[in-house]
Amino acid sequence: MLDHGAAPPVEDMSVPTARRTSGLSALIRRKPVENLVAEGGQGEGGSLRRSLGMWQLTMISIGATLGTGIFVVLGSAVPKAGPAVTLSFVIAGLTALFSALSYAELAGSIPVAGSSYSYAYATMGELVAWVCGWCLVLEYGVSVAAVAVGWGEYLNELLDGTIGVTIPDVLSSAPGEGGIINLPGLIVVLLAMVFLLGGARESAVVNTIMVVVKIAALALFCAIGFMGFKSGNYKDFMPLGMSGVGAASASLFFSYIGFDAASTAGEEAKNPKRDLPRAIMLSLLIVTVLYVLVAAVAVGAWHWKDFAGSEATLAAIMNDVTGQTFWGTMLAAGAVISIASVVLTVLYGQTRVLFAMSRDGLVPKVFGKVSAKTGTPRINTVIVSLFCAVLASVIPLGKLVDATSIGTLFAFGLVNIAVIVLRYTRPDMPRTFKVAFGPVFPVLGFFFCAYNMFSLDTVTWVVFGCWMAAGLVFYFLYGMRRSRLATATADAPVLAEAPAEK
Repeated sequence: MLDHGAAPPVEDMSVPTARRTSGLSALIRRKPVENLVAEGGQGEGGSLRRSLGMWQLTMISIGATLGTGIFVVLGSAVPKAGPAVTLSFVIAGLTALFSALSYAELAGSIPVAGSSYSYAYATMGELVAWVCGWCLVLEYGVSVAAVAVGWGEYLNELLDGTIGVTIPDVLSSAPGEGGIINLPGLIVVLLAMVFLLGGARESAVVNTIMVVVKIAALALFCAIGFMGFKSGNYKDFMPLGMSGVGAASASLFFSYIGFDAASTAGEEAKNPKRDLPRAIMLSLLIVTVLYVLVAAVAVGAWHWKDFAGSEATLAAIMNDVTGQTFWGTMLAAGAVISIASVVLTVLYGQTRVLFAMSRDGLVPKVFGKVSAKTGTPRINTVIVSLFCAVLASVIPLGKLVDATSIGTLFAFGLVNIAVIVLRYTRPDMPRTFKVAFGPVFPVLGFFFCAYNMFSLDTVTWVVFGCWMAAGLVFYFLYGMRRSRLATATADAPVLAEAPAEK
Protein backbone atom coordinates (compact mmCIF):
# COMPACT_ATOMS: atom_id res chain seq x y z
CA MET A 1 0.00 0.00 0.00
CA LEU A 2 1.32 3.42 -0.91
CA ASP A 3 1.61 6.19 1.64
CA HIS A 4 2.25 9.66 0.24
CA GLY A 5 3.09 11.05 3.64
CA ALA A 6 5.79 8.55 4.63
CA ALA A 7 8.72 10.23 2.93
CA PRO A 8 9.82 13.83 2.46
CA PRO A 9 9.56 15.47 -0.96
CA VAL A 10 12.26 14.47 -3.42
CA GLU A 11 13.21 15.76 -6.81
CA ASP A 12 11.41 13.76 -9.47
CA MET A 13 14.15 13.62 -12.11
CA SER A 14 12.85 10.52 -13.85
CA VAL A 15 10.03 12.28 -15.70
CA PRO A 16 10.83 15.07 -18.15
CA THR A 17 9.23 18.38 -17.30
CA ALA A 18 7.38 18.55 -20.62
CA ARG A 19 5.70 15.21 -20.02
CA ARG A 20 4.81 16.05 -16.42
CA THR A 21 2.94 19.19 -17.47
CA SER A 22 1.14 18.03 -20.58
CA GLY A 23 -2.44 16.92 -21.06
CA LEU A 24 -4.46 15.79 -18.08
CA SER A 25 -1.38 15.70 -15.84
CA ALA A 26 -1.09 19.47 -16.20
CA LEU A 27 -4.55 19.92 -14.74
CA ILE A 28 -4.04 17.65 -11.72
CA ARG A 29 -0.43 18.55 -10.85
CA ARG A 30 -0.18 19.32 -7.15
CA LYS A 31 2.11 21.64 -5.28
CA PRO A 32 3.70 19.88 -2.28
CA VAL A 33 2.78 21.25 1.12
CA GLU A 34 6.47 21.65 1.99
CA ASN A 35 6.95 23.94 -1.02
CA LEU A 36 3.93 26.05 -0.10
CA VAL A 37 5.16 26.54 3.45
CA ALA A 38 8.81 27.11 2.45
CA GLU A 39 7.79 29.91 0.07
CA GLY A 40 5.76 31.66 2.76
CA GLY A 41 6.16 35.44 2.67
CA GLN A 42 8.37 35.49 -0.39
CA GLY A 43 7.40 37.89 -3.14
CA GLU A 44 8.91 39.79 -6.03
CA GLY A 45 11.39 42.31 -4.63
CA GLY A 46 10.67 41.70 -0.95
CA SER A 47 8.95 39.63 1.71
CA LEU A 48 5.83 39.97 3.82
CA ARG A 49 6.50 40.71 7.51
CA ARG A 50 5.40 38.40 10.34
CA SER A 51 3.86 40.88 12.76
CA LEU A 52 0.40 39.53 13.67
CA GLY A 53 -0.46 37.64 16.87
CA MET A 54 -3.62 35.67 17.71
CA TRP A 55 -5.49 38.75 18.93
CA GLN A 56 -4.86 40.63 15.69
CA LEU A 57 -5.79 37.55 13.62
CA THR A 58 -9.06 37.14 15.53
CA MET A 59 -9.85 40.81 15.02
CA ILE A 60 -9.16 40.44 11.30
CA SER A 61 -11.68 37.60 11.10
CA ILE A 62 -14.29 39.47 13.13
CA GLY A 63 -13.59 42.65 11.21
CA ALA A 64 -14.14 40.88 7.89
CA THR A 65 -17.29 39.08 9.06
CA LEU A 66 -19.25 41.32 11.40
CA GLY A 67 -20.75 44.16 9.41
CA THR A 68 -23.03 44.54 6.41
CA GLY A 69 -24.65 41.13 6.93
CA ILE A 70 -26.32 42.22 10.16
CA PHE A 71 -26.51 45.98 9.61
CA VAL A 72 -27.94 45.88 6.08
CA VAL A 73 -28.78 42.41 4.71
CA LEU A 74 -31.01 41.59 7.70
CA GLY A 75 -33.60 43.98 6.29
CA SER A 76 -33.88 42.00 3.04
CA ALA A 77 -33.71 38.55 4.71
CA VAL A 78 -36.57 38.95 7.21
CA PRO A 79 -39.29 39.30 4.50
CA LYS A 80 -38.12 35.96 3.06
CA ALA A 81 -38.35 33.95 6.29
CA GLY A 82 -40.40 35.98 8.75
CA PRO A 83 -39.50 35.57 12.45
CA ALA A 84 -37.81 32.30 11.46
CA VAL A 85 -34.93 34.45 10.20
CA THR A 86 -33.27 33.52 13.50
CA LEU A 87 -33.37 29.89 12.29
CA SER A 88 -31.92 31.04 8.97
CA PHE A 89 -29.00 32.57 10.85
CA VAL A 90 -28.47 29.29 12.69
CA ILE A 91 -28.46 27.28 9.42
CA ALA A 92 -26.05 29.71 7.79
CA GLY A 93 -23.96 29.59 10.97
CA LEU A 94 -23.82 25.78 10.91
CA THR A 95 -22.69 25.92 7.29
CA ALA A 96 -19.97 28.32 8.31
CA LEU A 97 -19.08 26.24 11.39
CA PHE A 98 -18.43 22.98 9.54
CA SER A 99 -16.39 24.84 6.93
CA ALA A 100 -14.58 26.77 9.69
CA LEU A 101 -13.50 23.49 11.27
CA SER A 102 -12.01 22.42 7.96
CA TYR A 103 -10.35 25.80 7.52
CA ALA A 104 -8.86 25.57 11.01
CA GLU A 105 -7.30 22.17 10.31
CA LEU A 106 -5.83 23.24 6.98
CA ALA A 107 -4.68 26.63 8.28
CA GLY A 108 -2.73 24.89 11.02
CA SER A 109 -1.16 22.47 8.51
CA ILE A 110 -0.61 24.82 5.56
CA PRO A 111 -0.23 28.35 7.03
CA VAL A 112 0.06 30.36 3.81
CA ALA A 113 -1.53 33.45 2.28
CA GLY A 114 -3.54 31.67 -0.39
CA SER A 115 -6.22 30.33 1.96
CA SER A 116 -8.46 27.72 0.29
CA TYR A 117 -6.71 28.26 -3.05
CA SER A 118 -3.44 26.95 -1.60
CA TYR A 119 -5.21 24.12 0.23
CA ALA A 120 -6.76 22.98 -3.05
CA TYR A 121 -3.39 23.24 -4.84
CA ALA A 122 -1.83 20.87 -2.32
CA THR A 123 -4.65 18.34 -2.40
CA MET A 124 -6.70 18.38 -5.61
CA GLY A 125 -4.41 19.84 -8.24
CA GLU A 126 -3.90 23.00 -10.22
CA LEU A 127 -7.20 23.22 -12.09
CA VAL A 128 -9.28 22.84 -8.94
CA ALA A 129 -6.97 25.30 -7.19
CA TRP A 130 -7.51 27.81 -9.96
CA VAL A 131 -11.29 27.38 -9.76
CA CYS A 132 -11.10 27.89 -6.00
CA GLY A 133 -8.90 30.95 -6.36
CA TRP A 134 -11.25 32.38 -8.98
CA CYS A 135 -14.14 31.88 -6.53
CA LEU A 136 -12.12 33.71 -3.87
CA VAL A 137 -11.74 36.65 -6.23
CA LEU A 138 -15.53 36.64 -6.46
CA GLU A 139 -15.89 36.21 -2.68
CA TYR A 140 -13.45 38.88 -1.57
CA GLY A 141 -13.42 41.33 -4.44
CA VAL A 142 -17.16 41.49 -5.02
CA SER A 143 -18.03 41.40 -1.31
CA VAL A 144 -15.82 44.46 -0.77
CA ALA A 145 -18.03 46.25 -3.28
CA ALA A 146 -21.24 44.93 -1.66
CA VAL A 147 -20.12 46.03 1.80
CA ALA A 148 -19.13 49.44 0.48
CA VAL A 149 -22.63 49.90 -0.99
CA GLY A 150 -24.19 49.10 2.40
CA TRP A 151 -21.85 51.55 4.09
CA GLY A 152 -23.40 54.40 2.14
CA GLU A 153 -26.88 53.71 3.56
CA TYR A 154 -25.68 54.16 7.14
CA LEU A 155 -23.57 57.17 6.20
CA ASN A 156 -26.74 58.90 4.99
CA GLU A 157 -28.49 57.93 8.21
CA LEU A 158 -25.63 59.46 10.21
CA LEU A 159 -25.58 62.66 8.16
CA ASP A 160 -29.33 63.06 8.46
CA GLY A 161 -29.24 62.62 12.23
CA THR A 162 -26.34 65.01 12.81
CA ILE A 163 -26.47 67.83 10.27
CA GLY A 164 -29.86 67.22 8.70
CA VAL A 165 -28.66 66.59 5.15
CA THR A 166 -28.10 63.48 3.08
CA ILE A 167 -26.15 62.66 -0.04
CA PRO A 168 -28.66 62.85 -2.93
CA ASP A 169 -29.66 59.60 -4.66
CA VAL A 170 -27.96 60.67 -7.85
CA LEU A 171 -24.60 60.48 -6.00
CA SER A 172 -25.35 57.64 -3.55
CA SER A 173 -27.14 55.06 -5.72
CA ALA A 174 -26.05 52.81 -8.54
CA PRO A 175 -27.28 53.35 -12.11
CA GLY A 176 -30.67 51.69 -12.43
CA GLU A 177 -31.57 52.59 -8.85
CA GLY A 178 -32.05 56.30 -9.42
CA GLY A 179 -28.41 57.35 -9.36
CA ILE A 180 -25.37 57.94 -11.53
CA ILE A 181 -22.67 56.77 -9.11
CA ASN A 182 -22.48 55.48 -5.54
CA LEU A 183 -19.95 57.98 -4.29
CA PRO A 184 -19.84 56.78 -0.64
CA GLY A 185 -19.04 53.23 -1.80
CA LEU A 186 -16.21 54.55 -3.95
CA ILE A 187 -14.77 56.65 -1.13
CA VAL A 188 -14.74 53.96 1.59
CA VAL A 189 -12.83 51.52 -0.63
CA LEU A 190 -10.21 54.14 -1.44
CA LEU A 191 -9.83 54.99 2.28
CA ALA A 192 -9.28 51.30 3.06
CA MET A 193 -6.65 51.20 0.33
CA VAL A 194 -4.74 54.04 2.01
CA PHE A 195 -4.64 52.18 5.33
CA LEU A 196 -3.52 48.91 3.71
CA LEU A 197 -0.67 50.63 1.90
CA GLY A 198 0.74 51.62 5.29
CA GLY A 199 1.46 48.02 6.34
CA ALA A 200 -0.25 44.94 7.78
CA ARG A 201 0.45 45.74 11.43
CA GLU A 202 -0.71 49.32 11.13
CA SER A 203 -3.89 48.21 9.36
CA ALA A 204 -4.50 45.60 12.09
CA VAL A 205 -4.38 48.31 14.79
CA VAL A 206 -6.97 50.41 12.94
CA ASN A 207 -9.13 47.33 12.41
CA THR A 208 -9.02 46.35 16.10
CA ILE A 209 -10.34 49.77 17.11
CA MET A 210 -13.14 49.47 14.55
CA VAL A 211 -14.10 45.98 15.77
CA VAL A 212 -14.44 47.18 19.36
CA VAL A 213 -16.70 49.99 18.15
CA LYS A 214 -18.93 47.65 16.13
CA ILE A 215 -19.39 45.19 19.01
CA ALA A 216 -20.30 48.09 21.29
CA ALA A 217 -22.81 49.37 18.71
CA LEU A 218 -24.55 45.98 18.45
CA ALA A 219 -24.63 45.60 22.23
CA LEU A 220 -26.27 49.03 22.42
CA PHE A 221 -28.88 47.95 19.87
CA CYS A 222 -29.73 44.80 21.84
CA ALA A 223 -30.11 46.77 25.08
CA ILE A 224 -32.45 49.38 23.57
CA GLY A 225 -34.24 47.08 21.13
CA PHE A 226 -35.18 44.69 23.93
CA MET A 227 -37.22 47.48 25.54
CA GLY A 228 -39.56 47.37 22.53
CA PHE A 229 -39.72 43.56 22.39
CA LYS A 230 -43.22 42.18 21.61
CA SER A 231 -43.61 38.41 21.95
CA GLY A 232 -46.59 38.56 19.57
CA ASN A 233 -44.23 39.26 16.70
CA TYR A 234 -43.15 35.62 16.97
CA LYS A 235 -46.69 34.20 16.84
CA ASP A 236 -46.53 33.23 13.16
CA PHE A 237 -42.96 31.96 13.35
CA MET A 238 -42.54 30.42 9.89
CA PRO A 239 -45.09 32.15 7.60
CA LEU A 240 -43.30 31.20 4.38
CA GLY A 241 -42.27 27.67 5.34
CA MET A 242 -38.86 26.04 5.12
CA SER A 243 -38.40 27.31 1.57
CA GLY A 244 -38.42 30.84 2.95
CA VAL A 245 -36.00 29.86 5.71
CA GLY A 246 -33.67 28.30 3.12
CA ALA A 247 -33.82 31.33 0.83
CA ALA A 248 -33.03 33.66 3.72
CA SER A 249 -30.25 31.37 4.91
CA ALA A 250 -28.58 31.44 1.50
CA SER A 251 -28.63 35.24 1.48
CA LEU A 252 -27.58 35.49 5.13
CA PHE A 253 -24.58 33.29 4.51
CA PHE A 254 -23.14 36.54 3.15
CA SER A 255 -23.10 37.62 6.81
CA TYR A 256 -20.54 34.91 7.63
CA ILE A 257 -18.23 35.59 4.74
CA GLY A 258 -14.89 36.72 6.09
CA PHE A 259 -14.20 34.35 9.00
CA ASP A 260 -11.60 32.77 6.71
CA ALA A 261 -9.81 36.12 6.35
CA ALA A 262 -7.38 35.11 9.09
CA SER A 263 -6.20 32.23 6.89
CA THR A 264 -5.08 34.74 4.25
CA ALA A 265 -2.73 36.22 6.87
CA GLY A 266 -0.83 32.96 7.25
CA GLU A 267 2.41 34.47 5.97
CA GLU A 268 2.20 37.54 8.22
CA ALA A 269 1.33 35.70 11.46
CA LYS A 270 4.00 35.26 14.13
CA ASN A 271 2.94 31.71 15.02
CA PRO A 272 0.49 30.68 12.29
CA LYS A 273 0.22 26.97 13.06
CA ARG A 274 -0.94 27.70 16.61
CA ASP A 275 -2.79 30.98 16.19
CA LEU A 276 -4.70 30.59 12.89
CA PRO A 277 -7.00 27.73 14.00
CA ARG A 278 -7.74 29.48 17.29
CA ALA A 279 -8.48 32.81 15.61
CA ILE A 280 -10.84 31.24 13.06
CA MET A 281 -12.90 29.33 15.63
CA LEU A 282 -13.00 32.14 18.22
CA SER A 283 -14.10 34.75 15.68
CA LEU A 284 -16.89 32.54 14.33
CA LEU A 285 -18.21 31.87 17.84
CA ILE A 286 -18.32 35.57 18.71
CA VAL A 287 -19.96 36.53 15.42
CA THR A 288 -22.62 33.79 15.53
CA VAL A 289 -23.72 34.68 19.07
CA LEU A 290 -24.02 38.36 18.13
CA TYR A 291 -25.94 37.61 14.92
CA VAL A 292 -28.57 35.39 16.53
CA LEU A 293 -29.01 37.78 19.46
CA VAL A 294 -29.40 40.87 17.25
CA ALA A 295 -31.80 39.09 14.85
CA ALA A 296 -33.95 37.84 17.76
CA VAL A 297 -34.20 41.33 19.27
CA ALA A 298 -34.88 42.99 15.89
CA VAL A 299 -37.78 40.68 15.01
CA GLY A 300 -39.16 41.03 18.52
CA ALA A 301 -39.16 44.83 18.20
CA TRP A 302 -40.65 44.99 14.67
CA HIS A 303 -43.27 42.88 12.92
CA TRP A 304 -41.56 40.92 10.18
CA LYS A 305 -43.61 42.58 7.42
CA ASP A 306 -42.28 46.00 8.46
CA PHE A 307 -38.76 45.06 7.32
CA ALA A 308 -39.67 45.12 3.61
CA GLY A 309 -37.98 48.00 1.82
CA SER A 310 -36.26 49.30 4.95
CA GLU A 311 -32.76 50.74 4.83
CA ALA A 312 -30.41 51.11 7.79
CA THR A 313 -32.82 48.72 9.54
CA LEU A 314 -31.25 48.59 12.99
CA ALA A 315 -31.05 52.36 13.27
CA ALA A 316 -34.70 52.65 12.21
CA ILE A 317 -35.75 50.13 14.89
CA MET A 318 -33.91 52.10 17.58
CA ASN A 319 -35.59 55.34 16.47
CA ASP A 320 -38.98 53.63 16.57
CA VAL A 321 -38.47 52.04 20.00
CA THR A 322 -37.21 55.20 21.70
CA GLY A 323 -39.23 57.77 19.76
CA GLN A 324 -36.00 59.73 19.33
CA THR A 325 -33.43 59.97 16.55
CA PHE A 326 -30.43 60.24 18.89
CA TRP A 327 -29.95 56.52 19.50
CA GLY A 328 -30.45 55.65 15.86
CA THR A 329 -27.82 58.21 14.98
CA MET A 330 -25.44 56.68 17.52
CA LEU A 331 -25.95 53.26 15.98
CA ALA A 332 -25.46 54.69 12.49
CA ALA A 333 -22.13 56.15 13.62
CA GLY A 334 -21.07 52.75 14.92
CA ALA A 335 -22.23 51.10 11.70
CA VAL A 336 -20.26 53.53 9.54
CA ILE A 337 -17.10 52.63 11.45
CA SER A 338 -17.78 48.91 11.68
CA ILE A 339 -18.77 48.39 8.04
CA ALA A 340 -15.62 50.27 7.03
CA SER A 341 -13.60 47.65 8.94
CA VAL A 342 -15.18 44.93 6.77
CA VAL A 343 -14.04 46.76 3.66
CA LEU A 344 -10.55 47.04 5.12
CA THR A 345 -10.11 43.40 6.14
CA VAL A 346 -11.81 41.78 3.15
CA LEU A 347 -9.79 43.94 0.79
CA TYR A 348 -6.70 42.76 2.67
CA GLY A 349 -7.72 39.13 2.13
CA GLN A 350 -8.24 39.64 -1.59
CA THR A 351 -4.77 41.09 -2.09
CA ARG A 352 -3.12 38.18 -0.23
CA VAL A 353 -4.94 35.53 -2.27
CA LEU A 354 -3.81 37.18 -5.51
CA PHE A 355 -0.31 37.48 -4.03
CA ALA A 356 -0.18 33.69 -3.58
CA MET A 357 -1.62 33.02 -7.05
CA SER A 358 0.92 35.36 -8.59
CA ARG A 359 3.79 33.58 -6.85
CA ASP A 360 2.59 30.36 -8.46
CA GLY A 361 2.48 32.03 -11.87
CA LEU A 362 -1.28 31.73 -12.37
CA VAL A 363 -1.87 35.49 -12.45
CA PRO A 364 0.53 38.25 -13.58
CA LYS A 365 3.68 38.86 -11.53
CA VAL A 366 2.64 42.41 -10.70
CA PHE A 367 0.31 41.02 -8.01
CA GLY A 368 3.28 39.38 -6.26
CA LYS A 369 5.56 42.42 -6.01
CA VAL A 370 6.25 43.43 -2.40
CA SER A 371 7.40 46.85 -1.26
CA ALA A 372 10.69 46.62 0.62
CA LYS A 373 9.67 49.68 2.64
CA THR A 374 6.27 48.53 3.95
CA GLY A 375 6.40 44.77 3.41
CA THR A 376 3.07 44.88 1.54
CA PRO A 377 2.07 44.12 -2.08
CA ARG A 378 1.43 47.77 -2.88
CA ILE A 379 0.73 47.59 -6.64
CA ASN A 380 -1.56 44.62 -6.00
CA THR A 381 -3.43 46.63 -3.36
CA VAL A 382 -3.92 49.62 -5.67
CA ILE A 383 -5.19 47.52 -8.59
CA VAL A 384 -7.62 45.50 -6.47
CA SER A 385 -8.86 48.61 -4.64
CA LEU A 386 -9.59 50.49 -7.85
CA PHE A 387 -11.44 47.48 -9.28
CA CYS A 388 -13.59 47.11 -6.15
CA ALA A 389 -14.20 50.84 -5.97
CA VAL A 390 -15.59 50.85 -9.51
CA LEU A 391 -17.86 47.88 -8.72
CA ALA A 392 -19.13 49.55 -5.55
CA SER A 393 -19.94 52.74 -7.44
CA VAL A 394 -22.08 51.19 -10.21
CA ILE A 395 -23.53 47.78 -9.10
CA PRO A 396 -26.65 47.45 -6.85
CA LEU A 397 -26.23 45.79 -3.43
CA GLY A 398 -28.60 42.84 -3.97
CA LYS A 399 -26.82 41.58 -7.08
CA LEU A 400 -23.46 41.76 -5.33
CA VAL A 401 -24.64 39.91 -2.20
CA ASP A 402 -25.94 36.80 -3.96
CA ALA A 403 -22.99 36.62 -6.37
CA THR A 404 -20.62 36.79 -3.41
CA SER A 405 -22.50 34.07 -1.52
CA ILE A 406 -22.43 31.50 -4.31
CA GLY A 407 -18.71 31.98 -4.96
CA THR A 408 -17.94 31.63 -1.26
CA LEU A 409 -20.11 28.53 -0.82
CA PHE A 410 -18.35 26.86 -3.72
CA ALA A 411 -14.91 27.63 -2.28
CA PHE A 412 -15.94 26.46 1.18
CA GLY A 413 -17.25 23.21 -0.28
CA LEU A 414 -13.85 22.57 -1.84
CA VAL A 415 -12.11 23.22 1.50
CA ASN A 416 -14.21 20.52 3.14
CA ILE A 417 -13.17 18.08 0.42
CA ALA A 418 -9.53 19.15 0.75
CA VAL A 419 -9.46 18.13 4.42
CA ILE A 420 -10.53 14.59 3.53
CA VAL A 421 -8.07 14.34 0.64
CA LEU A 422 -5.12 15.59 2.71
CA ARG A 423 -5.90 13.16 5.51
CA TYR A 424 -5.78 10.31 3.01
CA THR A 425 -2.68 11.42 1.11
CA ARG A 426 -0.69 12.82 4.06
CA PRO A 427 -1.97 11.02 7.19
CA ASP A 428 1.27 11.54 9.14
CA MET A 429 1.48 15.30 8.56
CA PRO A 430 1.64 17.25 11.88
CA ARG A 431 -1.68 19.00 12.56
CA THR A 432 -2.09 21.62 15.29
CA PHE A 433 -5.88 21.31 14.97
CA LYS A 434 -7.90 18.33 13.77
CA VAL A 435 -11.60 18.15 12.92
CA ALA A 436 -13.34 15.59 15.15
CA PHE A 437 -15.25 12.52 13.95
CA GLY A 438 -13.08 11.80 10.92
CA PRO A 439 -14.68 12.81 7.61
CA VAL A 440 -18.19 13.29 9.08
CA PHE A 441 -17.98 17.03 9.76
CA PRO A 442 -16.22 17.90 6.46
CA VAL A 443 -18.88 15.89 4.57
CA LEU A 444 -21.64 17.73 6.45
CA GLY A 445 -19.91 21.00 5.66
CA PHE A 446 -19.89 20.15 1.97
CA PHE A 447 -23.58 19.25 1.92
CA PHE A 448 -24.57 22.38 3.87
CA CYS A 449 -22.71 24.46 1.27
CA ALA A 450 -24.47 22.61 -1.56
CA TYR A 451 -27.87 23.12 0.12
CA ASN A 452 -27.35 26.86 0.39
CA MET A 453 -26.04 27.12 -3.16
CA PHE A 454 -29.15 25.44 -4.58
CA SER A 455 -31.34 27.79 -2.54
CA LEU A 456 -30.09 30.74 -4.61
CA ASP A 457 -32.07 31.90 -7.63
CA THR A 458 -31.46 31.08 -11.28
CA VAL A 459 -30.06 34.50 -12.13
CA THR A 460 -27.33 34.07 -9.52
CA TRP A 461 -26.41 30.69 -11.02
CA VAL A 462 -26.23 32.20 -14.50
CA VAL A 463 -23.92 34.96 -13.23
CA PHE A 464 -21.80 32.36 -11.45
CA GLY A 465 -21.62 30.20 -14.58
CA CYS A 466 -20.47 33.15 -16.68
CA TRP A 467 -17.88 34.07 -14.04
CA MET A 468 -16.50 30.53 -13.96
CA ALA A 469 -16.42 30.32 -17.76
CA ALA A 470 -14.41 33.54 -17.92
CA GLY A 471 -12.03 32.17 -15.28
CA LEU A 472 -11.46 28.92 -17.16
CA VAL A 473 -10.73 30.82 -20.37
CA PHE A 474 -8.13 32.89 -18.52
CA TYR A 475 -6.58 29.78 -16.99
CA PHE A 476 -6.25 27.85 -20.25
CA LEU A 477 -4.92 30.87 -22.17
CA TYR A 478 -2.62 32.24 -19.46
CA GLY A 479 -2.29 30.43 -16.13
CA MET A 480 -1.89 26.87 -17.40
CA ARG A 481 1.16 27.77 -19.49
CA ARG A 482 2.75 30.24 -17.09
CA SER A 483 2.29 28.17 -13.94
CA ARG A 484 5.59 27.71 -12.09
CA LEU A 485 4.97 23.98 -12.08
CA ALA A 486 4.62 24.09 -15.87
CA THR A 487 7.71 26.24 -16.48
CA ALA A 488 10.04 24.31 -14.16
CA THR A 489 13.26 23.37 -15.94
CA ALA A 490 15.77 20.62 -15.51
CA ASP A 491 17.84 23.06 -13.45
CA ALA A 492 14.88 23.74 -11.13
CA PRO A 493 12.67 20.68 -11.33
CA VAL A 494 9.25 20.35 -9.80
CA LEU A 495 9.30 18.77 -6.39
CA ALA A 496 7.08 15.73 -6.13
CA GLU A 497 5.85 13.91 -3.09
CA ALA A 498 7.47 10.51 -3.35
CA PRO A 499 5.48 7.43 -2.47
CA ALA A 500 7.04 4.93 -0.16
CA GLU A 501 6.18 1.49 1.09
CA LYS A 502 4.11 1.65 4.22
